[in-house]
Amino acid sequence: MKKITVIGAGAMGNGIAHVFAMHGYQVALVDIAQAALDKGMATIEKNLSRMQAKEKITEAEMKATLGRIHTFTSLAEGVKEAELVVEAATENIGLKLKIFEELDAHVPAGAILASNTSSISITRIAAATKRPGQVIGMHFMNPVPVMKLVEVIRGYATTKDVTATIMELSRKLGKIPVEVSDYPGFISNRILMPMINEAVYALFEGVAGVTEIDTVMKLGMAHPMGPLQLADFIGLDVCLSILNVLFEGFGNPKYAPCPLLVNMVTAGKLGAKSGEGFYTYQAGSKELVVSDAFRR
Repeated sequence: MKKITVIGAGAMGNGIAHVFAMHGYQVALVDIAQAALDKGMATIEKNLSRMQAKEKITEAEMKATLGRIHTFTSLAEGVKEAELVVEAATENIGLKLKIFEELDAHVPAGAILASNTSSISITRIAAATKRPGQVIGMHFMNPVPVMKLVEVIRGYATTKDVTATIMELSRKLGKIPVEVSDYPGFISNRILMPMINEAVYALFEGVAGVTEIDTVMKLGMAHPMGPLQLADFIGLDVCLSILNVLFEGFGNPKYAPCPLLVNMVTAGKLGAKSGEGFYTYQAGSKELVVSDAFRR
C-alpha cells in the first residue's frame, strides 16, 4: 500500500495527511474548498517546521514530506488511484453517508475505506457502500502527529484481513492501534464524553468554577488538562454531537447533554476554534483565561 487519500483538510485531516506523508506514503488530500486545502497545507508546513527546529527531522525530510502531498477539490480525481481512503470530514452522519456513497462509486474496487469518526457506527457507514467488508474505523487522536493511539473499529461486516491490514498499517505509522467493537462512542468517547458532560453539569449546578473543576482533575487525577479545557480543545459542537450519538444509540439518560453545553453551542461558543468556550483564546497567547460568563 503506497497511495493514500484523506478526505477533509481540517485539523484531523491535515494531521493524518502529515503522518502518512512523513512515513513515505503518497497522499492525496481532498476538500471541497481550495481555501481549506491551503490552510491545511500551511498547518502541515508549520508543524513540520517546528519538528525541524527541534531537530526531529531534517530540512530534506521536511521538503520530501511536503512533496508527497497533493491537493484536490475533486473527490473523483483525488481517489482514482487510492489503495486506502481515510475520511476525516465533520462528525455528521448525513455528510459521512453521502461521502461514502460517493467514495464507493469512484474508489478502485480493492481499496479499503476508513472513517476517522469518533462516535458514528462503522456498520451504518459501511451499509452506504457495496463493499461493507472493506469499511473500517481508523480513529486517530488530536493532534495526530503527536498522539500515539489509533482506535481501530471493526464494523459488523468488516473482514479479518482488512482489520489486520489497518492494525499493521497503524504500527508502520509509529502508532499503537487498539481494536474495539462497533458500539456508540467506541471506547475513547464512551468514557471521555460522559466525564466532560459531568464536568459541565458540575459547573451548571454551581458545584465549582471552571478553574476549580479543571484543577481538581489535573492535580488530583493526573490529567494533562482539565475536562472543560479539553472540551474547548475538542470543540464544544463536536462534544455535543458525540453525546447525542451516545444518547440516541443507548437511549440512556446518563448520556443526555447538559443544557449548558447545548446553550453554548447554540450561541456559537464552541471553544478554542471560535475564540471562546469555557475559556477565552487569543492568537499567540497560551494563558488560560476563564470566559467572562463563568467568572465568579
